[in-house]
Amino acid sequence: MKNSNINQCQLIELNKVHNRAGNLTIVENHISIPFSVKRIYYLYDVPSNAERGGHAHKELHQLIVAASGSFRITLNDGKQVKSFFLNNPNIGLLIVPGIWRDLSEFSSGSVCLVLASMKYEAEDYIRDFQEFQKYKK
Repeated sequence: MKNSNINQCQLIELNKVHNRAGNLTIVENHISIPFSVKRIYYLYDVPSNAERGGHAHKELHQLIVAASGSFRITLNDGKQVKSFFLNNPNIGLLIVPGIWRDLSEFSSGSVCLVLASMKYEAEDYIRDFQEFQKYKK
């Protein structure tokens, strides 16, 4: 979405059920999140000085959760930049299409869980920041 902006991206508190045996967090299509999950993947063993992301999507929606540990996500809509520090497994960051994302500052043992609205499609990615800036104009 060429006209999307950072203000459409938001932190979402996911339903957490707690008891003595531990916590359970529930994510349901079109209830907890505003899309149907078509793909799930996770990043782990990322060195603390490494960066991931470095791209935008034309159509894909994502919910990104720090399932374990912590990391920073910096979003850019071509006009504004906003940063989020994720460190709670029942808080996810909803990212709409047309937003550039960079992930950094991974803590030791962190797990970045990503719920995506589409299966992998190479054509949906914008991997060059200058191309992204042209796309947004």
